[in-house]
Amino acid sequence: MSDENTRGNQQSGPAGAGSGRPSSRTRGTRTGYRTGTGRGTTRRKEAERPRALTWFALVDVAALGVMLGAVAVGFGPVWGSLGYLLPTVGGAAVGLLVAWVGAWRRFPAVTVTALAVLGYLLFGGALALPHTTIAGVVPTLDTLRELLLGAVEGWKQFVTTVPPMRSFPDLAVVPFLLMLLVALITGTISWRAKHAVWAVVPVVAGLVAVILLGTVDAAIPVVQGLVIAIVALLWGAVRVMEARVGTHSISTESSREATRRLRWYRIRTGATILSVAAVAAGFTAPILMPDQPRTVLRETIVPPFDVHQFTSPLVAFRHYAKDAREAELFTVSDLPEGGRIRLATLDRYDGVVYDASGDGGDTGVYTRVGEEIATAQEGTPEPIKISVKGYSGVWVPEIGNLTGVRWSGSNAEAQTDGTYYNSKTGTALTTAGIKSGDTYTLNTLVTQEPDEDTLKKGTILPADLPETEQTALPPGLPAKATQFSGEETDPATKLFQIREALVSSGHLSSGLDGQPPSRPGHSAERIDTLVETEEMVGDDEQFAVAFALMARQSGIPARVVMGFYPDEKSKYEKGEPWTVLGSDVHAWIEVPFKGYGWVPIDAVPDEKPQIQPEPKSQQVPKPPVLQDPEPPEEPDKAKAGSVEDDDKDDAENDLFDWGLLGVILLAVGIPLLLIAGPIVAILAYKARRRALRRSADQLADRISGGWHEVVDVVTDLGTTVPHGATRRESAGVIAGAHQVPSTLMLAHRADATVFGRGEPTQTDVEAFWMEVDELVGGLRSTVSTRRRVRAALSLRSVWARIGGRRGILAALGGLGSRRTKEGR
Repeated sequence: MSDENTRGNQQSGPAGAGSGRPSSRTRGTRTGYRTGTGRGTTRRKEAERPRALTWFALVDVAALGVMLGAVAVGFGPVWGSLGYLLPTVGGAAVGLLVAWVGAWRRFPAVTVTALAVLGYLLFGGALALPHTTIAGVVPTLDTLRELLLGAVEGWKQFVTTVPPMRSFPDLAVVPFLLMLLVALITGTISWRAKHAVWAVVPVVAGLVAVILLGTVDAAIPVVQGLVIAIVALLWGAVRVMEARVGTHSISTESSREATRRLRWYRIRTGATILSVAAVAAGFTAPILMPDQPRTVLRETIVPPFDVHQFTSPLVAFRHYAKDAREAELFTVSDLPEGGRIRLATLDRYDGVVYDASGDGGDTGVYTRVGEEIATAQEGTPEPIKISVKGYSGVWVPEIGNLTGVRWSGSNAEAQTDGTYYNSKTGTALTTAGIKSGDTYTLNTLVTQEPDEDTLKKGTILPADLPETEQTALPPGLPAKATQFSGEETDPATKLFQIREALVSSGHLSSGLDGQPPSRPGHSAERIDTLVETEEMVGDDEQFAVAFALMARQSGIPARVVMGFYPDEKSKYEKGEPWTVLGSDVHAWIEVPFKGYGWVPIDAVPDEKPQIQPEPKSQQVPKPPVLQDPEPPEEPDKAKAGSVEDDDKDDAENDLFDWGLLGVILLAVGIPLLLIAGPIVAILAYKARRRALRRSADQLADRISGGWHEVVDVVTDLGTTVPHGATRRESAGVIAGAHQVPSTLMLAHRADATVFGRGEPTQTDVEAFWMEVDELVGGLRSTVSTRRRVRAALSLRSVWARIGGRRGILAALGGLGSRRTKEGR
C-alpha cells in the first residue's frame, strides 16, 4: 500500500497525539490519516487482494476475450468452415482459466506450467480431438498419443497440408494449443505483471503466428487489426487509470463517486475517438495498403515428403502393354469427353529413368491433401468414382484438376492420411498403397483441350524444369532433334515438326506376337538405339521419352505423362462406365501453351505389322560388330511401380517402431523435464548446501552452519528473519512465530561454541546438529503438508542469504564470492 493520501485527506501526527485518530505502524511506513469531516473513510481492500479476485478481473477477461477472438478469426480461411471455433475458443478459455488460477493462488511458474500441461491433456480431447474420446469427452490412450504427437509434429503437418484443414480433424490440435499458449501468457501478464499493457505483446505475436500458419487468402485483416488496437488502447487506458486510483489507501464516498464519473467519462470519450478513427482507417486502409500477397509458411516451406522413394511408374509400362494386356485394372464411373486418366507426370530424366521430381517451381511440390483441395481454377467439380480391380501401387489414377479425394473401404483411413497431391503436375499418390477392392471418389475439374490447329498458332511458355546433364542424354539425340526441326525458329512449329518426323518414321510395337521385335525401357542406350535406326520401332514409352528429350533440346519445355485413355481399339462405350485394361496404357508429353496451360500432345506412330525380316544373303556375312549388352528386362508388375511387397516385408520385420517411441519419449520427456527439472535442481541445491555446512573445514563453521540451516528452514516456511539480527535476536523471532522456546537455547549454545575460547570437538558438532535436526523436524511438523512442500521448493532462503536487501545486482555479485563462514 502507498503512503499517498486521497484528495482532501491530511496525514495525522504520531500515534497517540490525539483521540479518535487511527494510526498504525509498519516497518518504514506510517499510515495514520484523517479526513476533513472525520466520517465516511474506508480503506481500499482491493489493493490487498490479488487482482484476479477483484471485479477488475472481469474487465480484463472481457478485453482479453475480444482480442483473442480477433486472433482466432484468422483460422477461418485455412480451416474452410466454422469448425475451428471449438478448438480455438476452447484453447483460449483453458489458457485464461489456468492463468487466473495461477494468479489467484500466486503459484510459481513451475506450477502454472504443470497446470497448463494438465489442462492441455484433460481438455484437448473434448475440444480438439472429440473423435478419439469416449462420448466426446473422456480422453483415451489414443487421445493422449495424438495430443503429445500433435504438440511436436502438428505444426509441420499444418503448414505442409493443402487447405482446407477441416478434412484433417487431427490437426485441430494446432489451433487449440496455439490459443491456449497465447491466452495463458496474456492472462498471466495481465493479472500478475506490474505493467499489464505488456499483455498485448503475446496477442500480437499470436496474430502473426495465425497469419503464418494460414493461407494467402486473408480473413478480415483490417478488422482484426482495428479490434485489437482499439480494445488494447481502451483497456490499457483503464488499467493506467485504475493504477493511479489504486495508489490511494483511503477514500471517501464523495471521492469514489467522483472517480467513478471520471472513469466512465474517459472511457466514453476514448471509445468515441477510437471508433471514429477505426471507421476512417477501415475505409482508407484498403486504398493505402499495397495489394500484395501475404507471406505464409505453407508457401515458403518445402514439405519434407520425398517422392523419390517411389519407383517411376513408367518402368512398368511394358508390363501393362504386354503382360497385363487383358487384365482389368480399374473401373471409371463416368469418363468426361476427351478425358485422360493420369497416373503420374514425370519431369526429370537422368539417363536411366524418367521420374517425378517435385522440387518446386514448375515441378510443384507434393503436399498432403484430404477430402477437399483448395484450387484457384473456376468451375463446378464433377464427382468421378473409381473402383480398383487388378491395379496396385502407390500412384493414384486421377483425372483433371482435383478438388478433393474421398476414400472408402477397409484401408480408407490409412489412405486418407497418406494422400499427397502435386497441383502443378496433377499427380496424386497415397503412401498406404492401392490394391484390389479399394474405391475412391474424385472431385475434379475437367477442361476441354484445344485442337492442334489452335496449338500450332499458339505461344509456348517457358518453364522451370530439372536440367538433364549432357552426359545422360542419348548420344545421337541432339543431332536427330536438329535434323527433325530444321531451320524453323517458331517453338510451336518446331514442336510439331519433331512430332511429325517421329510418327512418320516410326513403327508402333510392344513386342507382341505379329509385331516387330521391340525392347522395353527408356534408358539413354534404348532411346539412342531408337533414334539412330532408319525405321524406329518402339511403343508409347520410347516415343514419348524421345519426343520430350528432343523438344527440350530445341528449347521447348516438355514433360512425360503416363496414364490411360481409350483409343480406337478400346472397348469403351461413351456414356457407360469404362473398365480400364492394361492395353489402354499410353504415354504422351505435355507442353505449356499461353492461355491453356500444360497441353497433352501424342507422338504415337501407326502399327505396321507387315514389316518382314530381310531375306538371308548368300554372301559371306561381315564380322559381327560388338554392341553393348542389352539391359536386363524391366521388372514385372510385382517389382515395378509398387512398394507394397517391400512395405509388407518391412512391416513384418519391424516388430517395434523405435522412431515412434523416440517421438513419444521426447513429447513426454520435454514437458516432464520442464516441470521436474527446476524441482530437482532446488532440492539438490538445498541438499548440497546442508552437506557443505555439516562438513565445513573448521568445526566452529559447522556449528555456525547448523544455525544457518535452522534460519533457512524457518525462512522457507514463511517467517521473515531480520537480515542483520544476531543469533539471539533471530531466535526470539523464531520462538515467537512458531512457539518453539528451544530455539533460544540452541542460539545461546551456538554463540558460546563459536565465540568461546576453546575449539569445539567433533562430539560437540554431532550433538549440536542432532539438536538442529530435532528442532527443524519440530518446526516442520507444526505446519500442513502443503506448506511443507512449498517450503521445500521455496527459494526465499536462497535469495535472502545471497542478496538480502542489497538488490539483485549485489546478490549476483555475491554468488561469485567464497567465504569460510556465512554471516548472519
